[in-house]
Amino acid sequence: MKRLDLILNGKGGVGKSFFAVNFVQYLKDKDIAHVAIDSDNENSTLKRFHTDAQFMDLTNRREPDVIFRSSEKANLVVVDCRAASSELFLDYFVEIDAPAVLKMLGAVLTLVMPVNHELDSVDQVQRLTDQLGKTSSYVVVRNAAHSDSFALYESTEVHTQIKGELNGREIVMHRLQDWLVEALSRENLTITAATKHPAFSLLDRQRIQIWQRKFYAEIESASDLLLPTK
Repeated sequence: MKRLDLILNGKGGVGKSFFAVNFVQYLKDKDIAHVAIDSDNENSTLKRFHTDAQFMDLTNRREPDVIFRSSEKANLVVVDCRAASSELFLDYFVEIDAPAVLKMLGAVLTLVMPVNHELDSVDQVQRLTDQLGKTSSYVVVRNAAHSDSFALYESTEVHTQIKGELNGREIVMHRLQDWLVEALSRENLTITAATKHPAFSLLDRQRIQIWQRKFYAEIESASDLLLPTK
């Protein structure tokens, strides 16, 4: 089965692009063929770190068609969805009858939804699951960049639904030290390149490698929902 991964949460600043950049790097490091698409017309973080990523202009109503055109040729398509785009994608899925199109393509949809300690990010997850139900698979990414506490998320109905009837998965994106995140952005380096780059000290390269190992292990724990299946 082909896989279409939409990294989506209508709230900004929850870690969508950071996850996307490092997930695409995982795919490259593991030689997993894919198409990466960046839809953020303001920051274009994914395309900045992975210049081979395509750009999708969401101000053009037909532009999301590129997602499904790519799925005709590729077994895995990864889309970094900009903030405040949830309703746009939900309306688009209704317009084209996305479940029918996915069936014709032999593909399955996974929503990858980063959440943090703020309730707004969790409300977005509830909205998406309410609309799509069992027509999509779900991976919730607990982004620990600002807090290790996810008490608000754990107290919600959608947390129970993800773990239960929706057969979803939860993974953790551990905190990477602030100065390393800033240095990666300043040097315009992916995390794999940074592990060998002289701009980083020996100990900082070690910190990056430890973070990357943990991140890759989390990805692999949900590989059945994130990667194409045989």
